[in-house]
Amino acid sequence: MRDFFPFIIAGLVTGSVYGLAATGLVLSYQTSGIFNFGHGAIAAVGAYLFFQLRQEWGVPWPIAGVVVLVIAGLVIGYVFERLARGLEGTSTAARVVATVGVLIAIQGLLTATYGPAARDSRTFLPTHVFSIGGVNVGLDQVIVFLVALGATAALTQYLRLTATGSAMRAVVDDSQLLDLAGTNPTRVRRTSWAIGSAFAALSGVLLAPAIGLDPLLLTLLVIQAFGAAAIGRFSSLPLTFGGGLVVGLIASLSTKYVSQYQVLSGFPAAVPFIVLFVVLVFARRGWLAELGTSAARKVGRRPHASRRARIVGVVSLIAVVAAAPFFAGPRLPVYSTALVFVLVFASLRLLVVTSGQVSLCHATFAAVGATTFAHLAGGAGLPWLLALLLAGLLAVPVGAVVAVPAIRLSGLFLALATFGFGILVERLVFPMAIMFGKGGQVTAPRPDLGVFDTNTPKGFYYVAVVIVILGLAGIHAANRSRLGRLLRGMADSPVALATLGTSVNITRVIVFCLSAFFAAVAGALFASFSGTVGGVSFPSFLSLTLVVVLAIAGGGELLAPVVAAVALQIVPSYVRNATFNDYLPVLFGVSAVAVAVLSNPRLDVDARLRALGTRVHWRDRTSRIAVRARAVGAEGRP
Repeated sequence: MRDFFPFIIAGLVTGSVYGLAATGLVLSYQTSGIFNFGHGAIAAVGAYLFFQLRQEWGVPWPIAGVVVLVIAGLVIGYVFERLARGLEGTSTAARVVATVGVLIAIQGLLTATYGPAARDSRTFLPTHVFSIGGVNVGLDQVIVFLVALGATAALTQYLRLTATGSAMRAVVDDSQLLDLAGTNPTRVRRTSWAIGSAFAALSGVLLAPAIGLDPLLLTLLVIQAFGAAAIGRFSSLPLTFGGGLVVGLIASLSTKYVSQYQVLSGFPAAVPFIVLFVVLVFARRGWLAELGTSAARKVGRRPHASRRARIVGVVSLIAVVAAAPFFAGPRLPVYSTALVFVLVFASLRLLVVTSGQVSLCHATFAAVGATTFAHLAGGAGLPWLLALLLAGLLAVPVGAVVAVPAIRLSGLFLALATFGFGILVERLVFPMAIMFGKGGQVTAPRPDLGVFDTNTPKGFYYVAVVIVILGLAGIHAANRSRLGRLLRGMADSPVALATLGTSVNITRVIVFCLSAFFAAVAGALFASFSGTVGGVSFPSFLSLTLVVVLAIAGGGELLAPVVAAVALQIVPSYVRNATFNDYLPVLFGVSAVAVAVLSNPRLDVDARLRALGTRVHWRDRTSRIAVRARAVGAEGRP
């Protein structure tokens, strides 16, 4: 039994930090209805700010720690509270896009400022070692555990015993009723965001000495708190902290056994996402309830360009694509990559925009297609076109597996489940022989078309053009078919679709399978173009970037994928300013936040009130309602 003690101690320490971060996440979610995917980025900001103050500027660590918590609570918490208010009334997809945009923007800002290389964060806690039952325990480990436990216990008591705590529990249920009772809901939410942000920053400060300063790694480790939040049902703070301990213990104890098996080396790091996926998929109905109201999708005639304008646009686009080899020069391989991403974005749009399913694992489909094609065309020697088709078909079962959560979940919880699935595949399946194997990459051939040399950039570019056009034609046919009408109906109202006798579950499975097929074909095309491809080409965070860039590009069936691919691949190749390229993720993230906030249908009402010169104080809720009624009446009078 003594052999397990070191792993138990390490698991309790790490799990306590997970629990601390998850507690702050659940608190802000419970009071605002906004699940913050950027919670891990706040932890990274806290860690880097602590590093800057203590190691770069020589500020004593207690003062540096207080400054970090104050800035995280007052500044970052205030910014997120303002963002949450701007997202009130928006759809779940808009909220996911906004908070993921914050995550990408902060990661990009830290990388551009401090560089991509990891930095050493010196320990600041006493490292004296003492023995408990024959097992050496560091004093810093004890302090970390006690700080996390004490902060969570203090917050729990604060919510139970204080008037502000009671208001925090009531603000999501009915903020207007809370307003009428004389309590400012904005102040309550601001307090909860301040506490949640401070908890996230504190978790980053505590984690940094153990793992170093790395924007992506710090963010990902705190995102592992999602599993702890799932155990706590995204509502109970004590259960959430306990969930963090459970996740930490399982991950730590598993390292004792998986070290003997190379194929399971990623299991300990994947434990939180296994927990997240399992809890979300197998939780009984009614156990999880999404907070906040989602905006109904506007139904009606959407503005369209005239038929002539659309024809001119398509012909112009085809002409530019056909002429690209003559003006692209050495950037032609970039154009080939952009073509691949056009198909990736089109398949993602079919899933997210047309059918309304929030999925955050699209890069996984492309990875399955790439490695399957490499094994079939390179290893088994199948004809190139047949291997490309089979790569798409063999990704269909993966799409069906991802559709399983969509049958039971929707909105936020579907997004979380698919995100967990993507990271799970990256950590556990990518290292296996069926994917990228021990070497981390596989080799894929280019097509042999005889007189047409595809080994040149120009030759393969035209091959990619043909494949992508066929893929876009297939997606267009699906959109214009009865299936497309069903998908749009499911996005507008799944209940209404079910009342008409259509199986919503079957429709969801079909759209996931169809989207997986086209994404896998794009991945196979990318593998053939690259020659060698590995798991690093399809990181789980790429799925987040794809969703964000597609949201920025708009909703056009053809225009949005093209604009998104150009923005992601072609524009950076033409900008020689290294600073601009370094800060491009920041631009993507900020733009995504702006797009999400501007999609809020409530902005129309506020704009009308501002146009009429109306100013309403929060204390007089009754007057506000009357003013709104007068404003609407004034607009209706000639």
